Order: sequence, then structure tokens, then C-alpha cells
Amino acid sequence: MNWLLIYVWVFVTVALIAGFILPQILLIAFRKNLFDDIDPRKIHKGAVPRLGGIAFFPAILFSILIVMGLCFKFYSTDASLLAGKDISGLCFIGCAIIILYLIGMADDLIGLKYRAKFGSQILSGLLIVAGGIYIDNLHGFLWVYVMPMWAAVVLTVLLTVFITNAINLIDGIDGLASGLSAIACVFYGLVLTKAGCHIYAMLAYATLGALVPFFYYNVFGNAKKHSKIFMGDTGALTIGLILSVLSIRITQIDDAEFPTNSAVLAFAPLLIPCLDVVRVYIHRIKAHRNPFLPDKTHIHHKLLALGMHQRVAMPTIVVSSMVLIALNYVLSSFINITLLFIIDLGLWYLVNNLLSRAIRCRERKTGEKLYE
Repeated sequence: MNWLLIYVWVFVTVALIAGFILPQILLIAFRKNLFDDIDPRKIHKGAVPRLGGIAFFPAILFSILIVMGLCFKFYSTDASLLAGKDISGLCFIGCAIIILYLIGMADDLIGLKYRAKFGSQILSGLLIVAGGIYIDNLHGFLWVYVMPMWAAVVLTVLLTVFITNAINLIDGIDGLASGLSAIACVFYGLVLTKAGCHIYAMLAYATLGALVPFFYYNVFGNAKKHSKIFMGDTGALTIGLILSVLSIRITQIDDAEFPTNSAVLAFAPLLIPCLDVVRVYIHRIKAHRNPFLPDKTHIHHKLLALGMHQRVAMPTIVVSSMVLIALNYVLSSFINITLLFIIDLGLWYLVNNLLSRAIRCRERKTGEKLYE
């Protein structure tokens, strides 16, 4: 089987389907007045639908099913050998995605309390574990390697909830969540391809295919021309869960297959959204605010407070993520993973501290409060 051709096929199929569905969603949203509410916390102006994520799961599911069906039909022996062990896991993953897809859609349409979303994320995490995707080896992080199954289940569920929410919360300016997620999908696809995990690599490329047309409408669309759309919770929760699955699956790869630590490969693409959500939660708690209620204290809000335009702030953060991935990939061959994580934390603290100082300096000059 030519897996490169299959990856291209999956990517193109998803991109075409999502590219077809998104304009239809825009049309329905404007006819039914389904727009994202404007409030002081949000940056956008004008009527913009937040239902773009509705296109993701159907496009990804259809493309994977049609391609796998054709592979089984024409390459039955090869497909059965390579995909057989992963089919059970994909079934549970599909069920988990359906739950968050429906929860996200309900939140986008009528609004849900964060407790309902957390409950659905925990259930999704448990389904992922049931599908055989769990972290039972920290690969030396905090000098821990193999863990007991009960610890693996707890850690997997916690990480699933954490990563899913990190992607959801970083979705604050045009193209940021989709840009960071697209970079992660490319990286995960390459790693999983090299490891021979072709079914999960196909999932990574399929997800990338859904993000590309959305990125176009989200970043380059015009609200006045009814061509701009947000992914909403439907898209953010779906993409967040898929990235959780891909990252956790990579931790199950034997370190002997790569010169780089598997845990580093798994979580390097997620460092910026994950570190940002931790910093934001700590900031809210220090300010005696509910850590689960939204505000304007994310990394992109800091860049905007410095006078940076959205279309400059977004690529700045995305490129920073790419640099961080490359840095971790290179250094992990020479540095203990725990020390490497400490270096990541130090860099993150230094950058945020410098940004905070620059914001305070700008606030003194303008006499305005620019950042919460």
C-alpha cells in the first residue's frame, strides 16, 4: 500500500468536503441569525457565526471511512494487517468525539455551564482509555517510567480534559487555535508515519484537511461580506480531543524507534496552549476570580495590549510554537526530559515577564488600562 498517496487522498477529501460545508453553514447562520455574541471580552466586531466547527467531524469521519473502505476492498490483506489492531481504538475514539461534538454544538447554539462540558470531557477521556489509548509510561519525566494502570487511567483522563480545554481557551483571535492545531497535526502526522502508526497518521492529516479551509474563512473572510466564521466550541472541543488522542498515542511509541524522547514528541506542539492555560488559571485565582470564567488575560491579549494587530499576533504565536517544537526536538536528544521541561517553563516565564513589563510601560505612557 502506498500510504503517502492515502494521506494525500484523505487530506484532499476532507479539505474539499469542509470547503463545501463551510459556505453552507455561513448561509444558514445568516438566514437564522446564529451569530457569536459581542461583549467586552471579545475582540471581533460585526455579525460572525461561530458554527464553523460543525464541518470538522463529518468531513473527517467521511474521508477516513471512505478511504479505509476502499483500502479494505482493494488492498484487503495489507489493510487488515496494518489497521486491524487500531480499529477497536478508533471506534471508541469516534464515540468520544461524537460526545464532545454534540456538547460543543449545544454550547454554541444555546450555551452550557462549564460543569456539563467537564463531565462530557471526562467521559470522553474514559472512552479513549477503553480504546487502548492511555499513558502508562512517562519516559523519564520526573524520573518516572512505567506506571500502574490506575495511574495511567487517571493521568490520561486529566490530560484529555486539560488539552481539550487548552485548545478551546486559546481560540481568542483569528487563526490562532486553527494555526497552532494545524502545526501540531503536521508534526504528529510525520511522527506517526515514521513510527508506522498509519491509521493515526491518517487521522492527523484528515484533521489538517479540515483546518485548512476553515483557516481561510476565519482569517481572510470578511464579516461584512458574510464570509467570516469562527470554529466555536464544536470545533475547538473536537480538535482538542483529536490532538489529545494523537499526543497520547505517541507516548505509546517505544523510545527505541526514535532518537527523541516520545513524551517530548507528544507534547512539544501543545506547549504554548497548555502553558498559557495554566498561567491564566493562576492569574485568575490570584485576582480572586473564578478560574473557569473567561477573561482577556491570554498570551494573545498581551500582544494585542502592546498594540499588535491580530494578523501579526497570530503568526507570531504560531511561529513561536514552531520554534519551541524544533528546540525541544533537538535538545531532547542531549538533555533529560525533566530538565528540558524546566527550560521550557523558564523561557515561558521570561517571555511573559518581558511582555508584562512592556505592557506596564505602555500603560504609563498612554494613561490607559490595556491589560487585566
